[in-house]
Amino acid sequence: MSNRNTVIRSLHDLGAAAWFGGSLMGAVGVNGAATAVQDPRDRAQVAAAGWAKWAPVNAAAIGAHLIGGAGILMANRGRARHQQGVTANTNIKIAVTGVALAATAYSGVLGAKTTKAQGHSIDSATEPSAGTPREAAAAQKQLKYLQRALPVLTGTLVVLGAQQGEQQRPTEILSGIAGKLVARA
Repeated sequence: MSNRNTVIRSLHDLGAAAWFGGSLMGAVGVNGAATAVQDPRDRAQVAAAGWAKWAPVNAAAIGAHLIGGAGILMANRGRARHQQGVTANTNIKIAVTGVALAATAYSGVLGAKTTKAQGHSIDSATEPSAGTPREAAAAQKQLKYLQRALPVLTGTLVVLGAQQGEQQRPTEILSGIAGKLVARA
């Protein structure tokens, strides 16, 4: 393994880290800050403003992760095919990435719907009150679950990436290729 892929690995890992960290901080920090706003009619606007500031950075982080992931896959396609355990990790990681992308996109759609609550009383960014418009309230209830799911999904991506790094140790490569050959025989 004489080829180095520092740039693509950095894009991949920093993108995943920012995606994970932003999701977690948003759920705890942005939404928590909105709850602390004295006037319940201003809470939706505070949460929306915080998430709107983060959205372009999050998009760049996701893009970096995807570009880096594609580069790593291209650089390691032989290992992914011939080393036992790498194929499974790669397939799981692709599936989790797809689910995380879908959840991120859907949370953006729901976030846009919660803006209808601006100027209306809400308990928190993900908890409507009696006076919250129906569409915004429904979106808030769904966001309550997504704000927990996104850090779990993106954290899983970080863990799977760490496992892939471990799979590149020379002893892991040798035992993985030997295991794949035995399985094929």
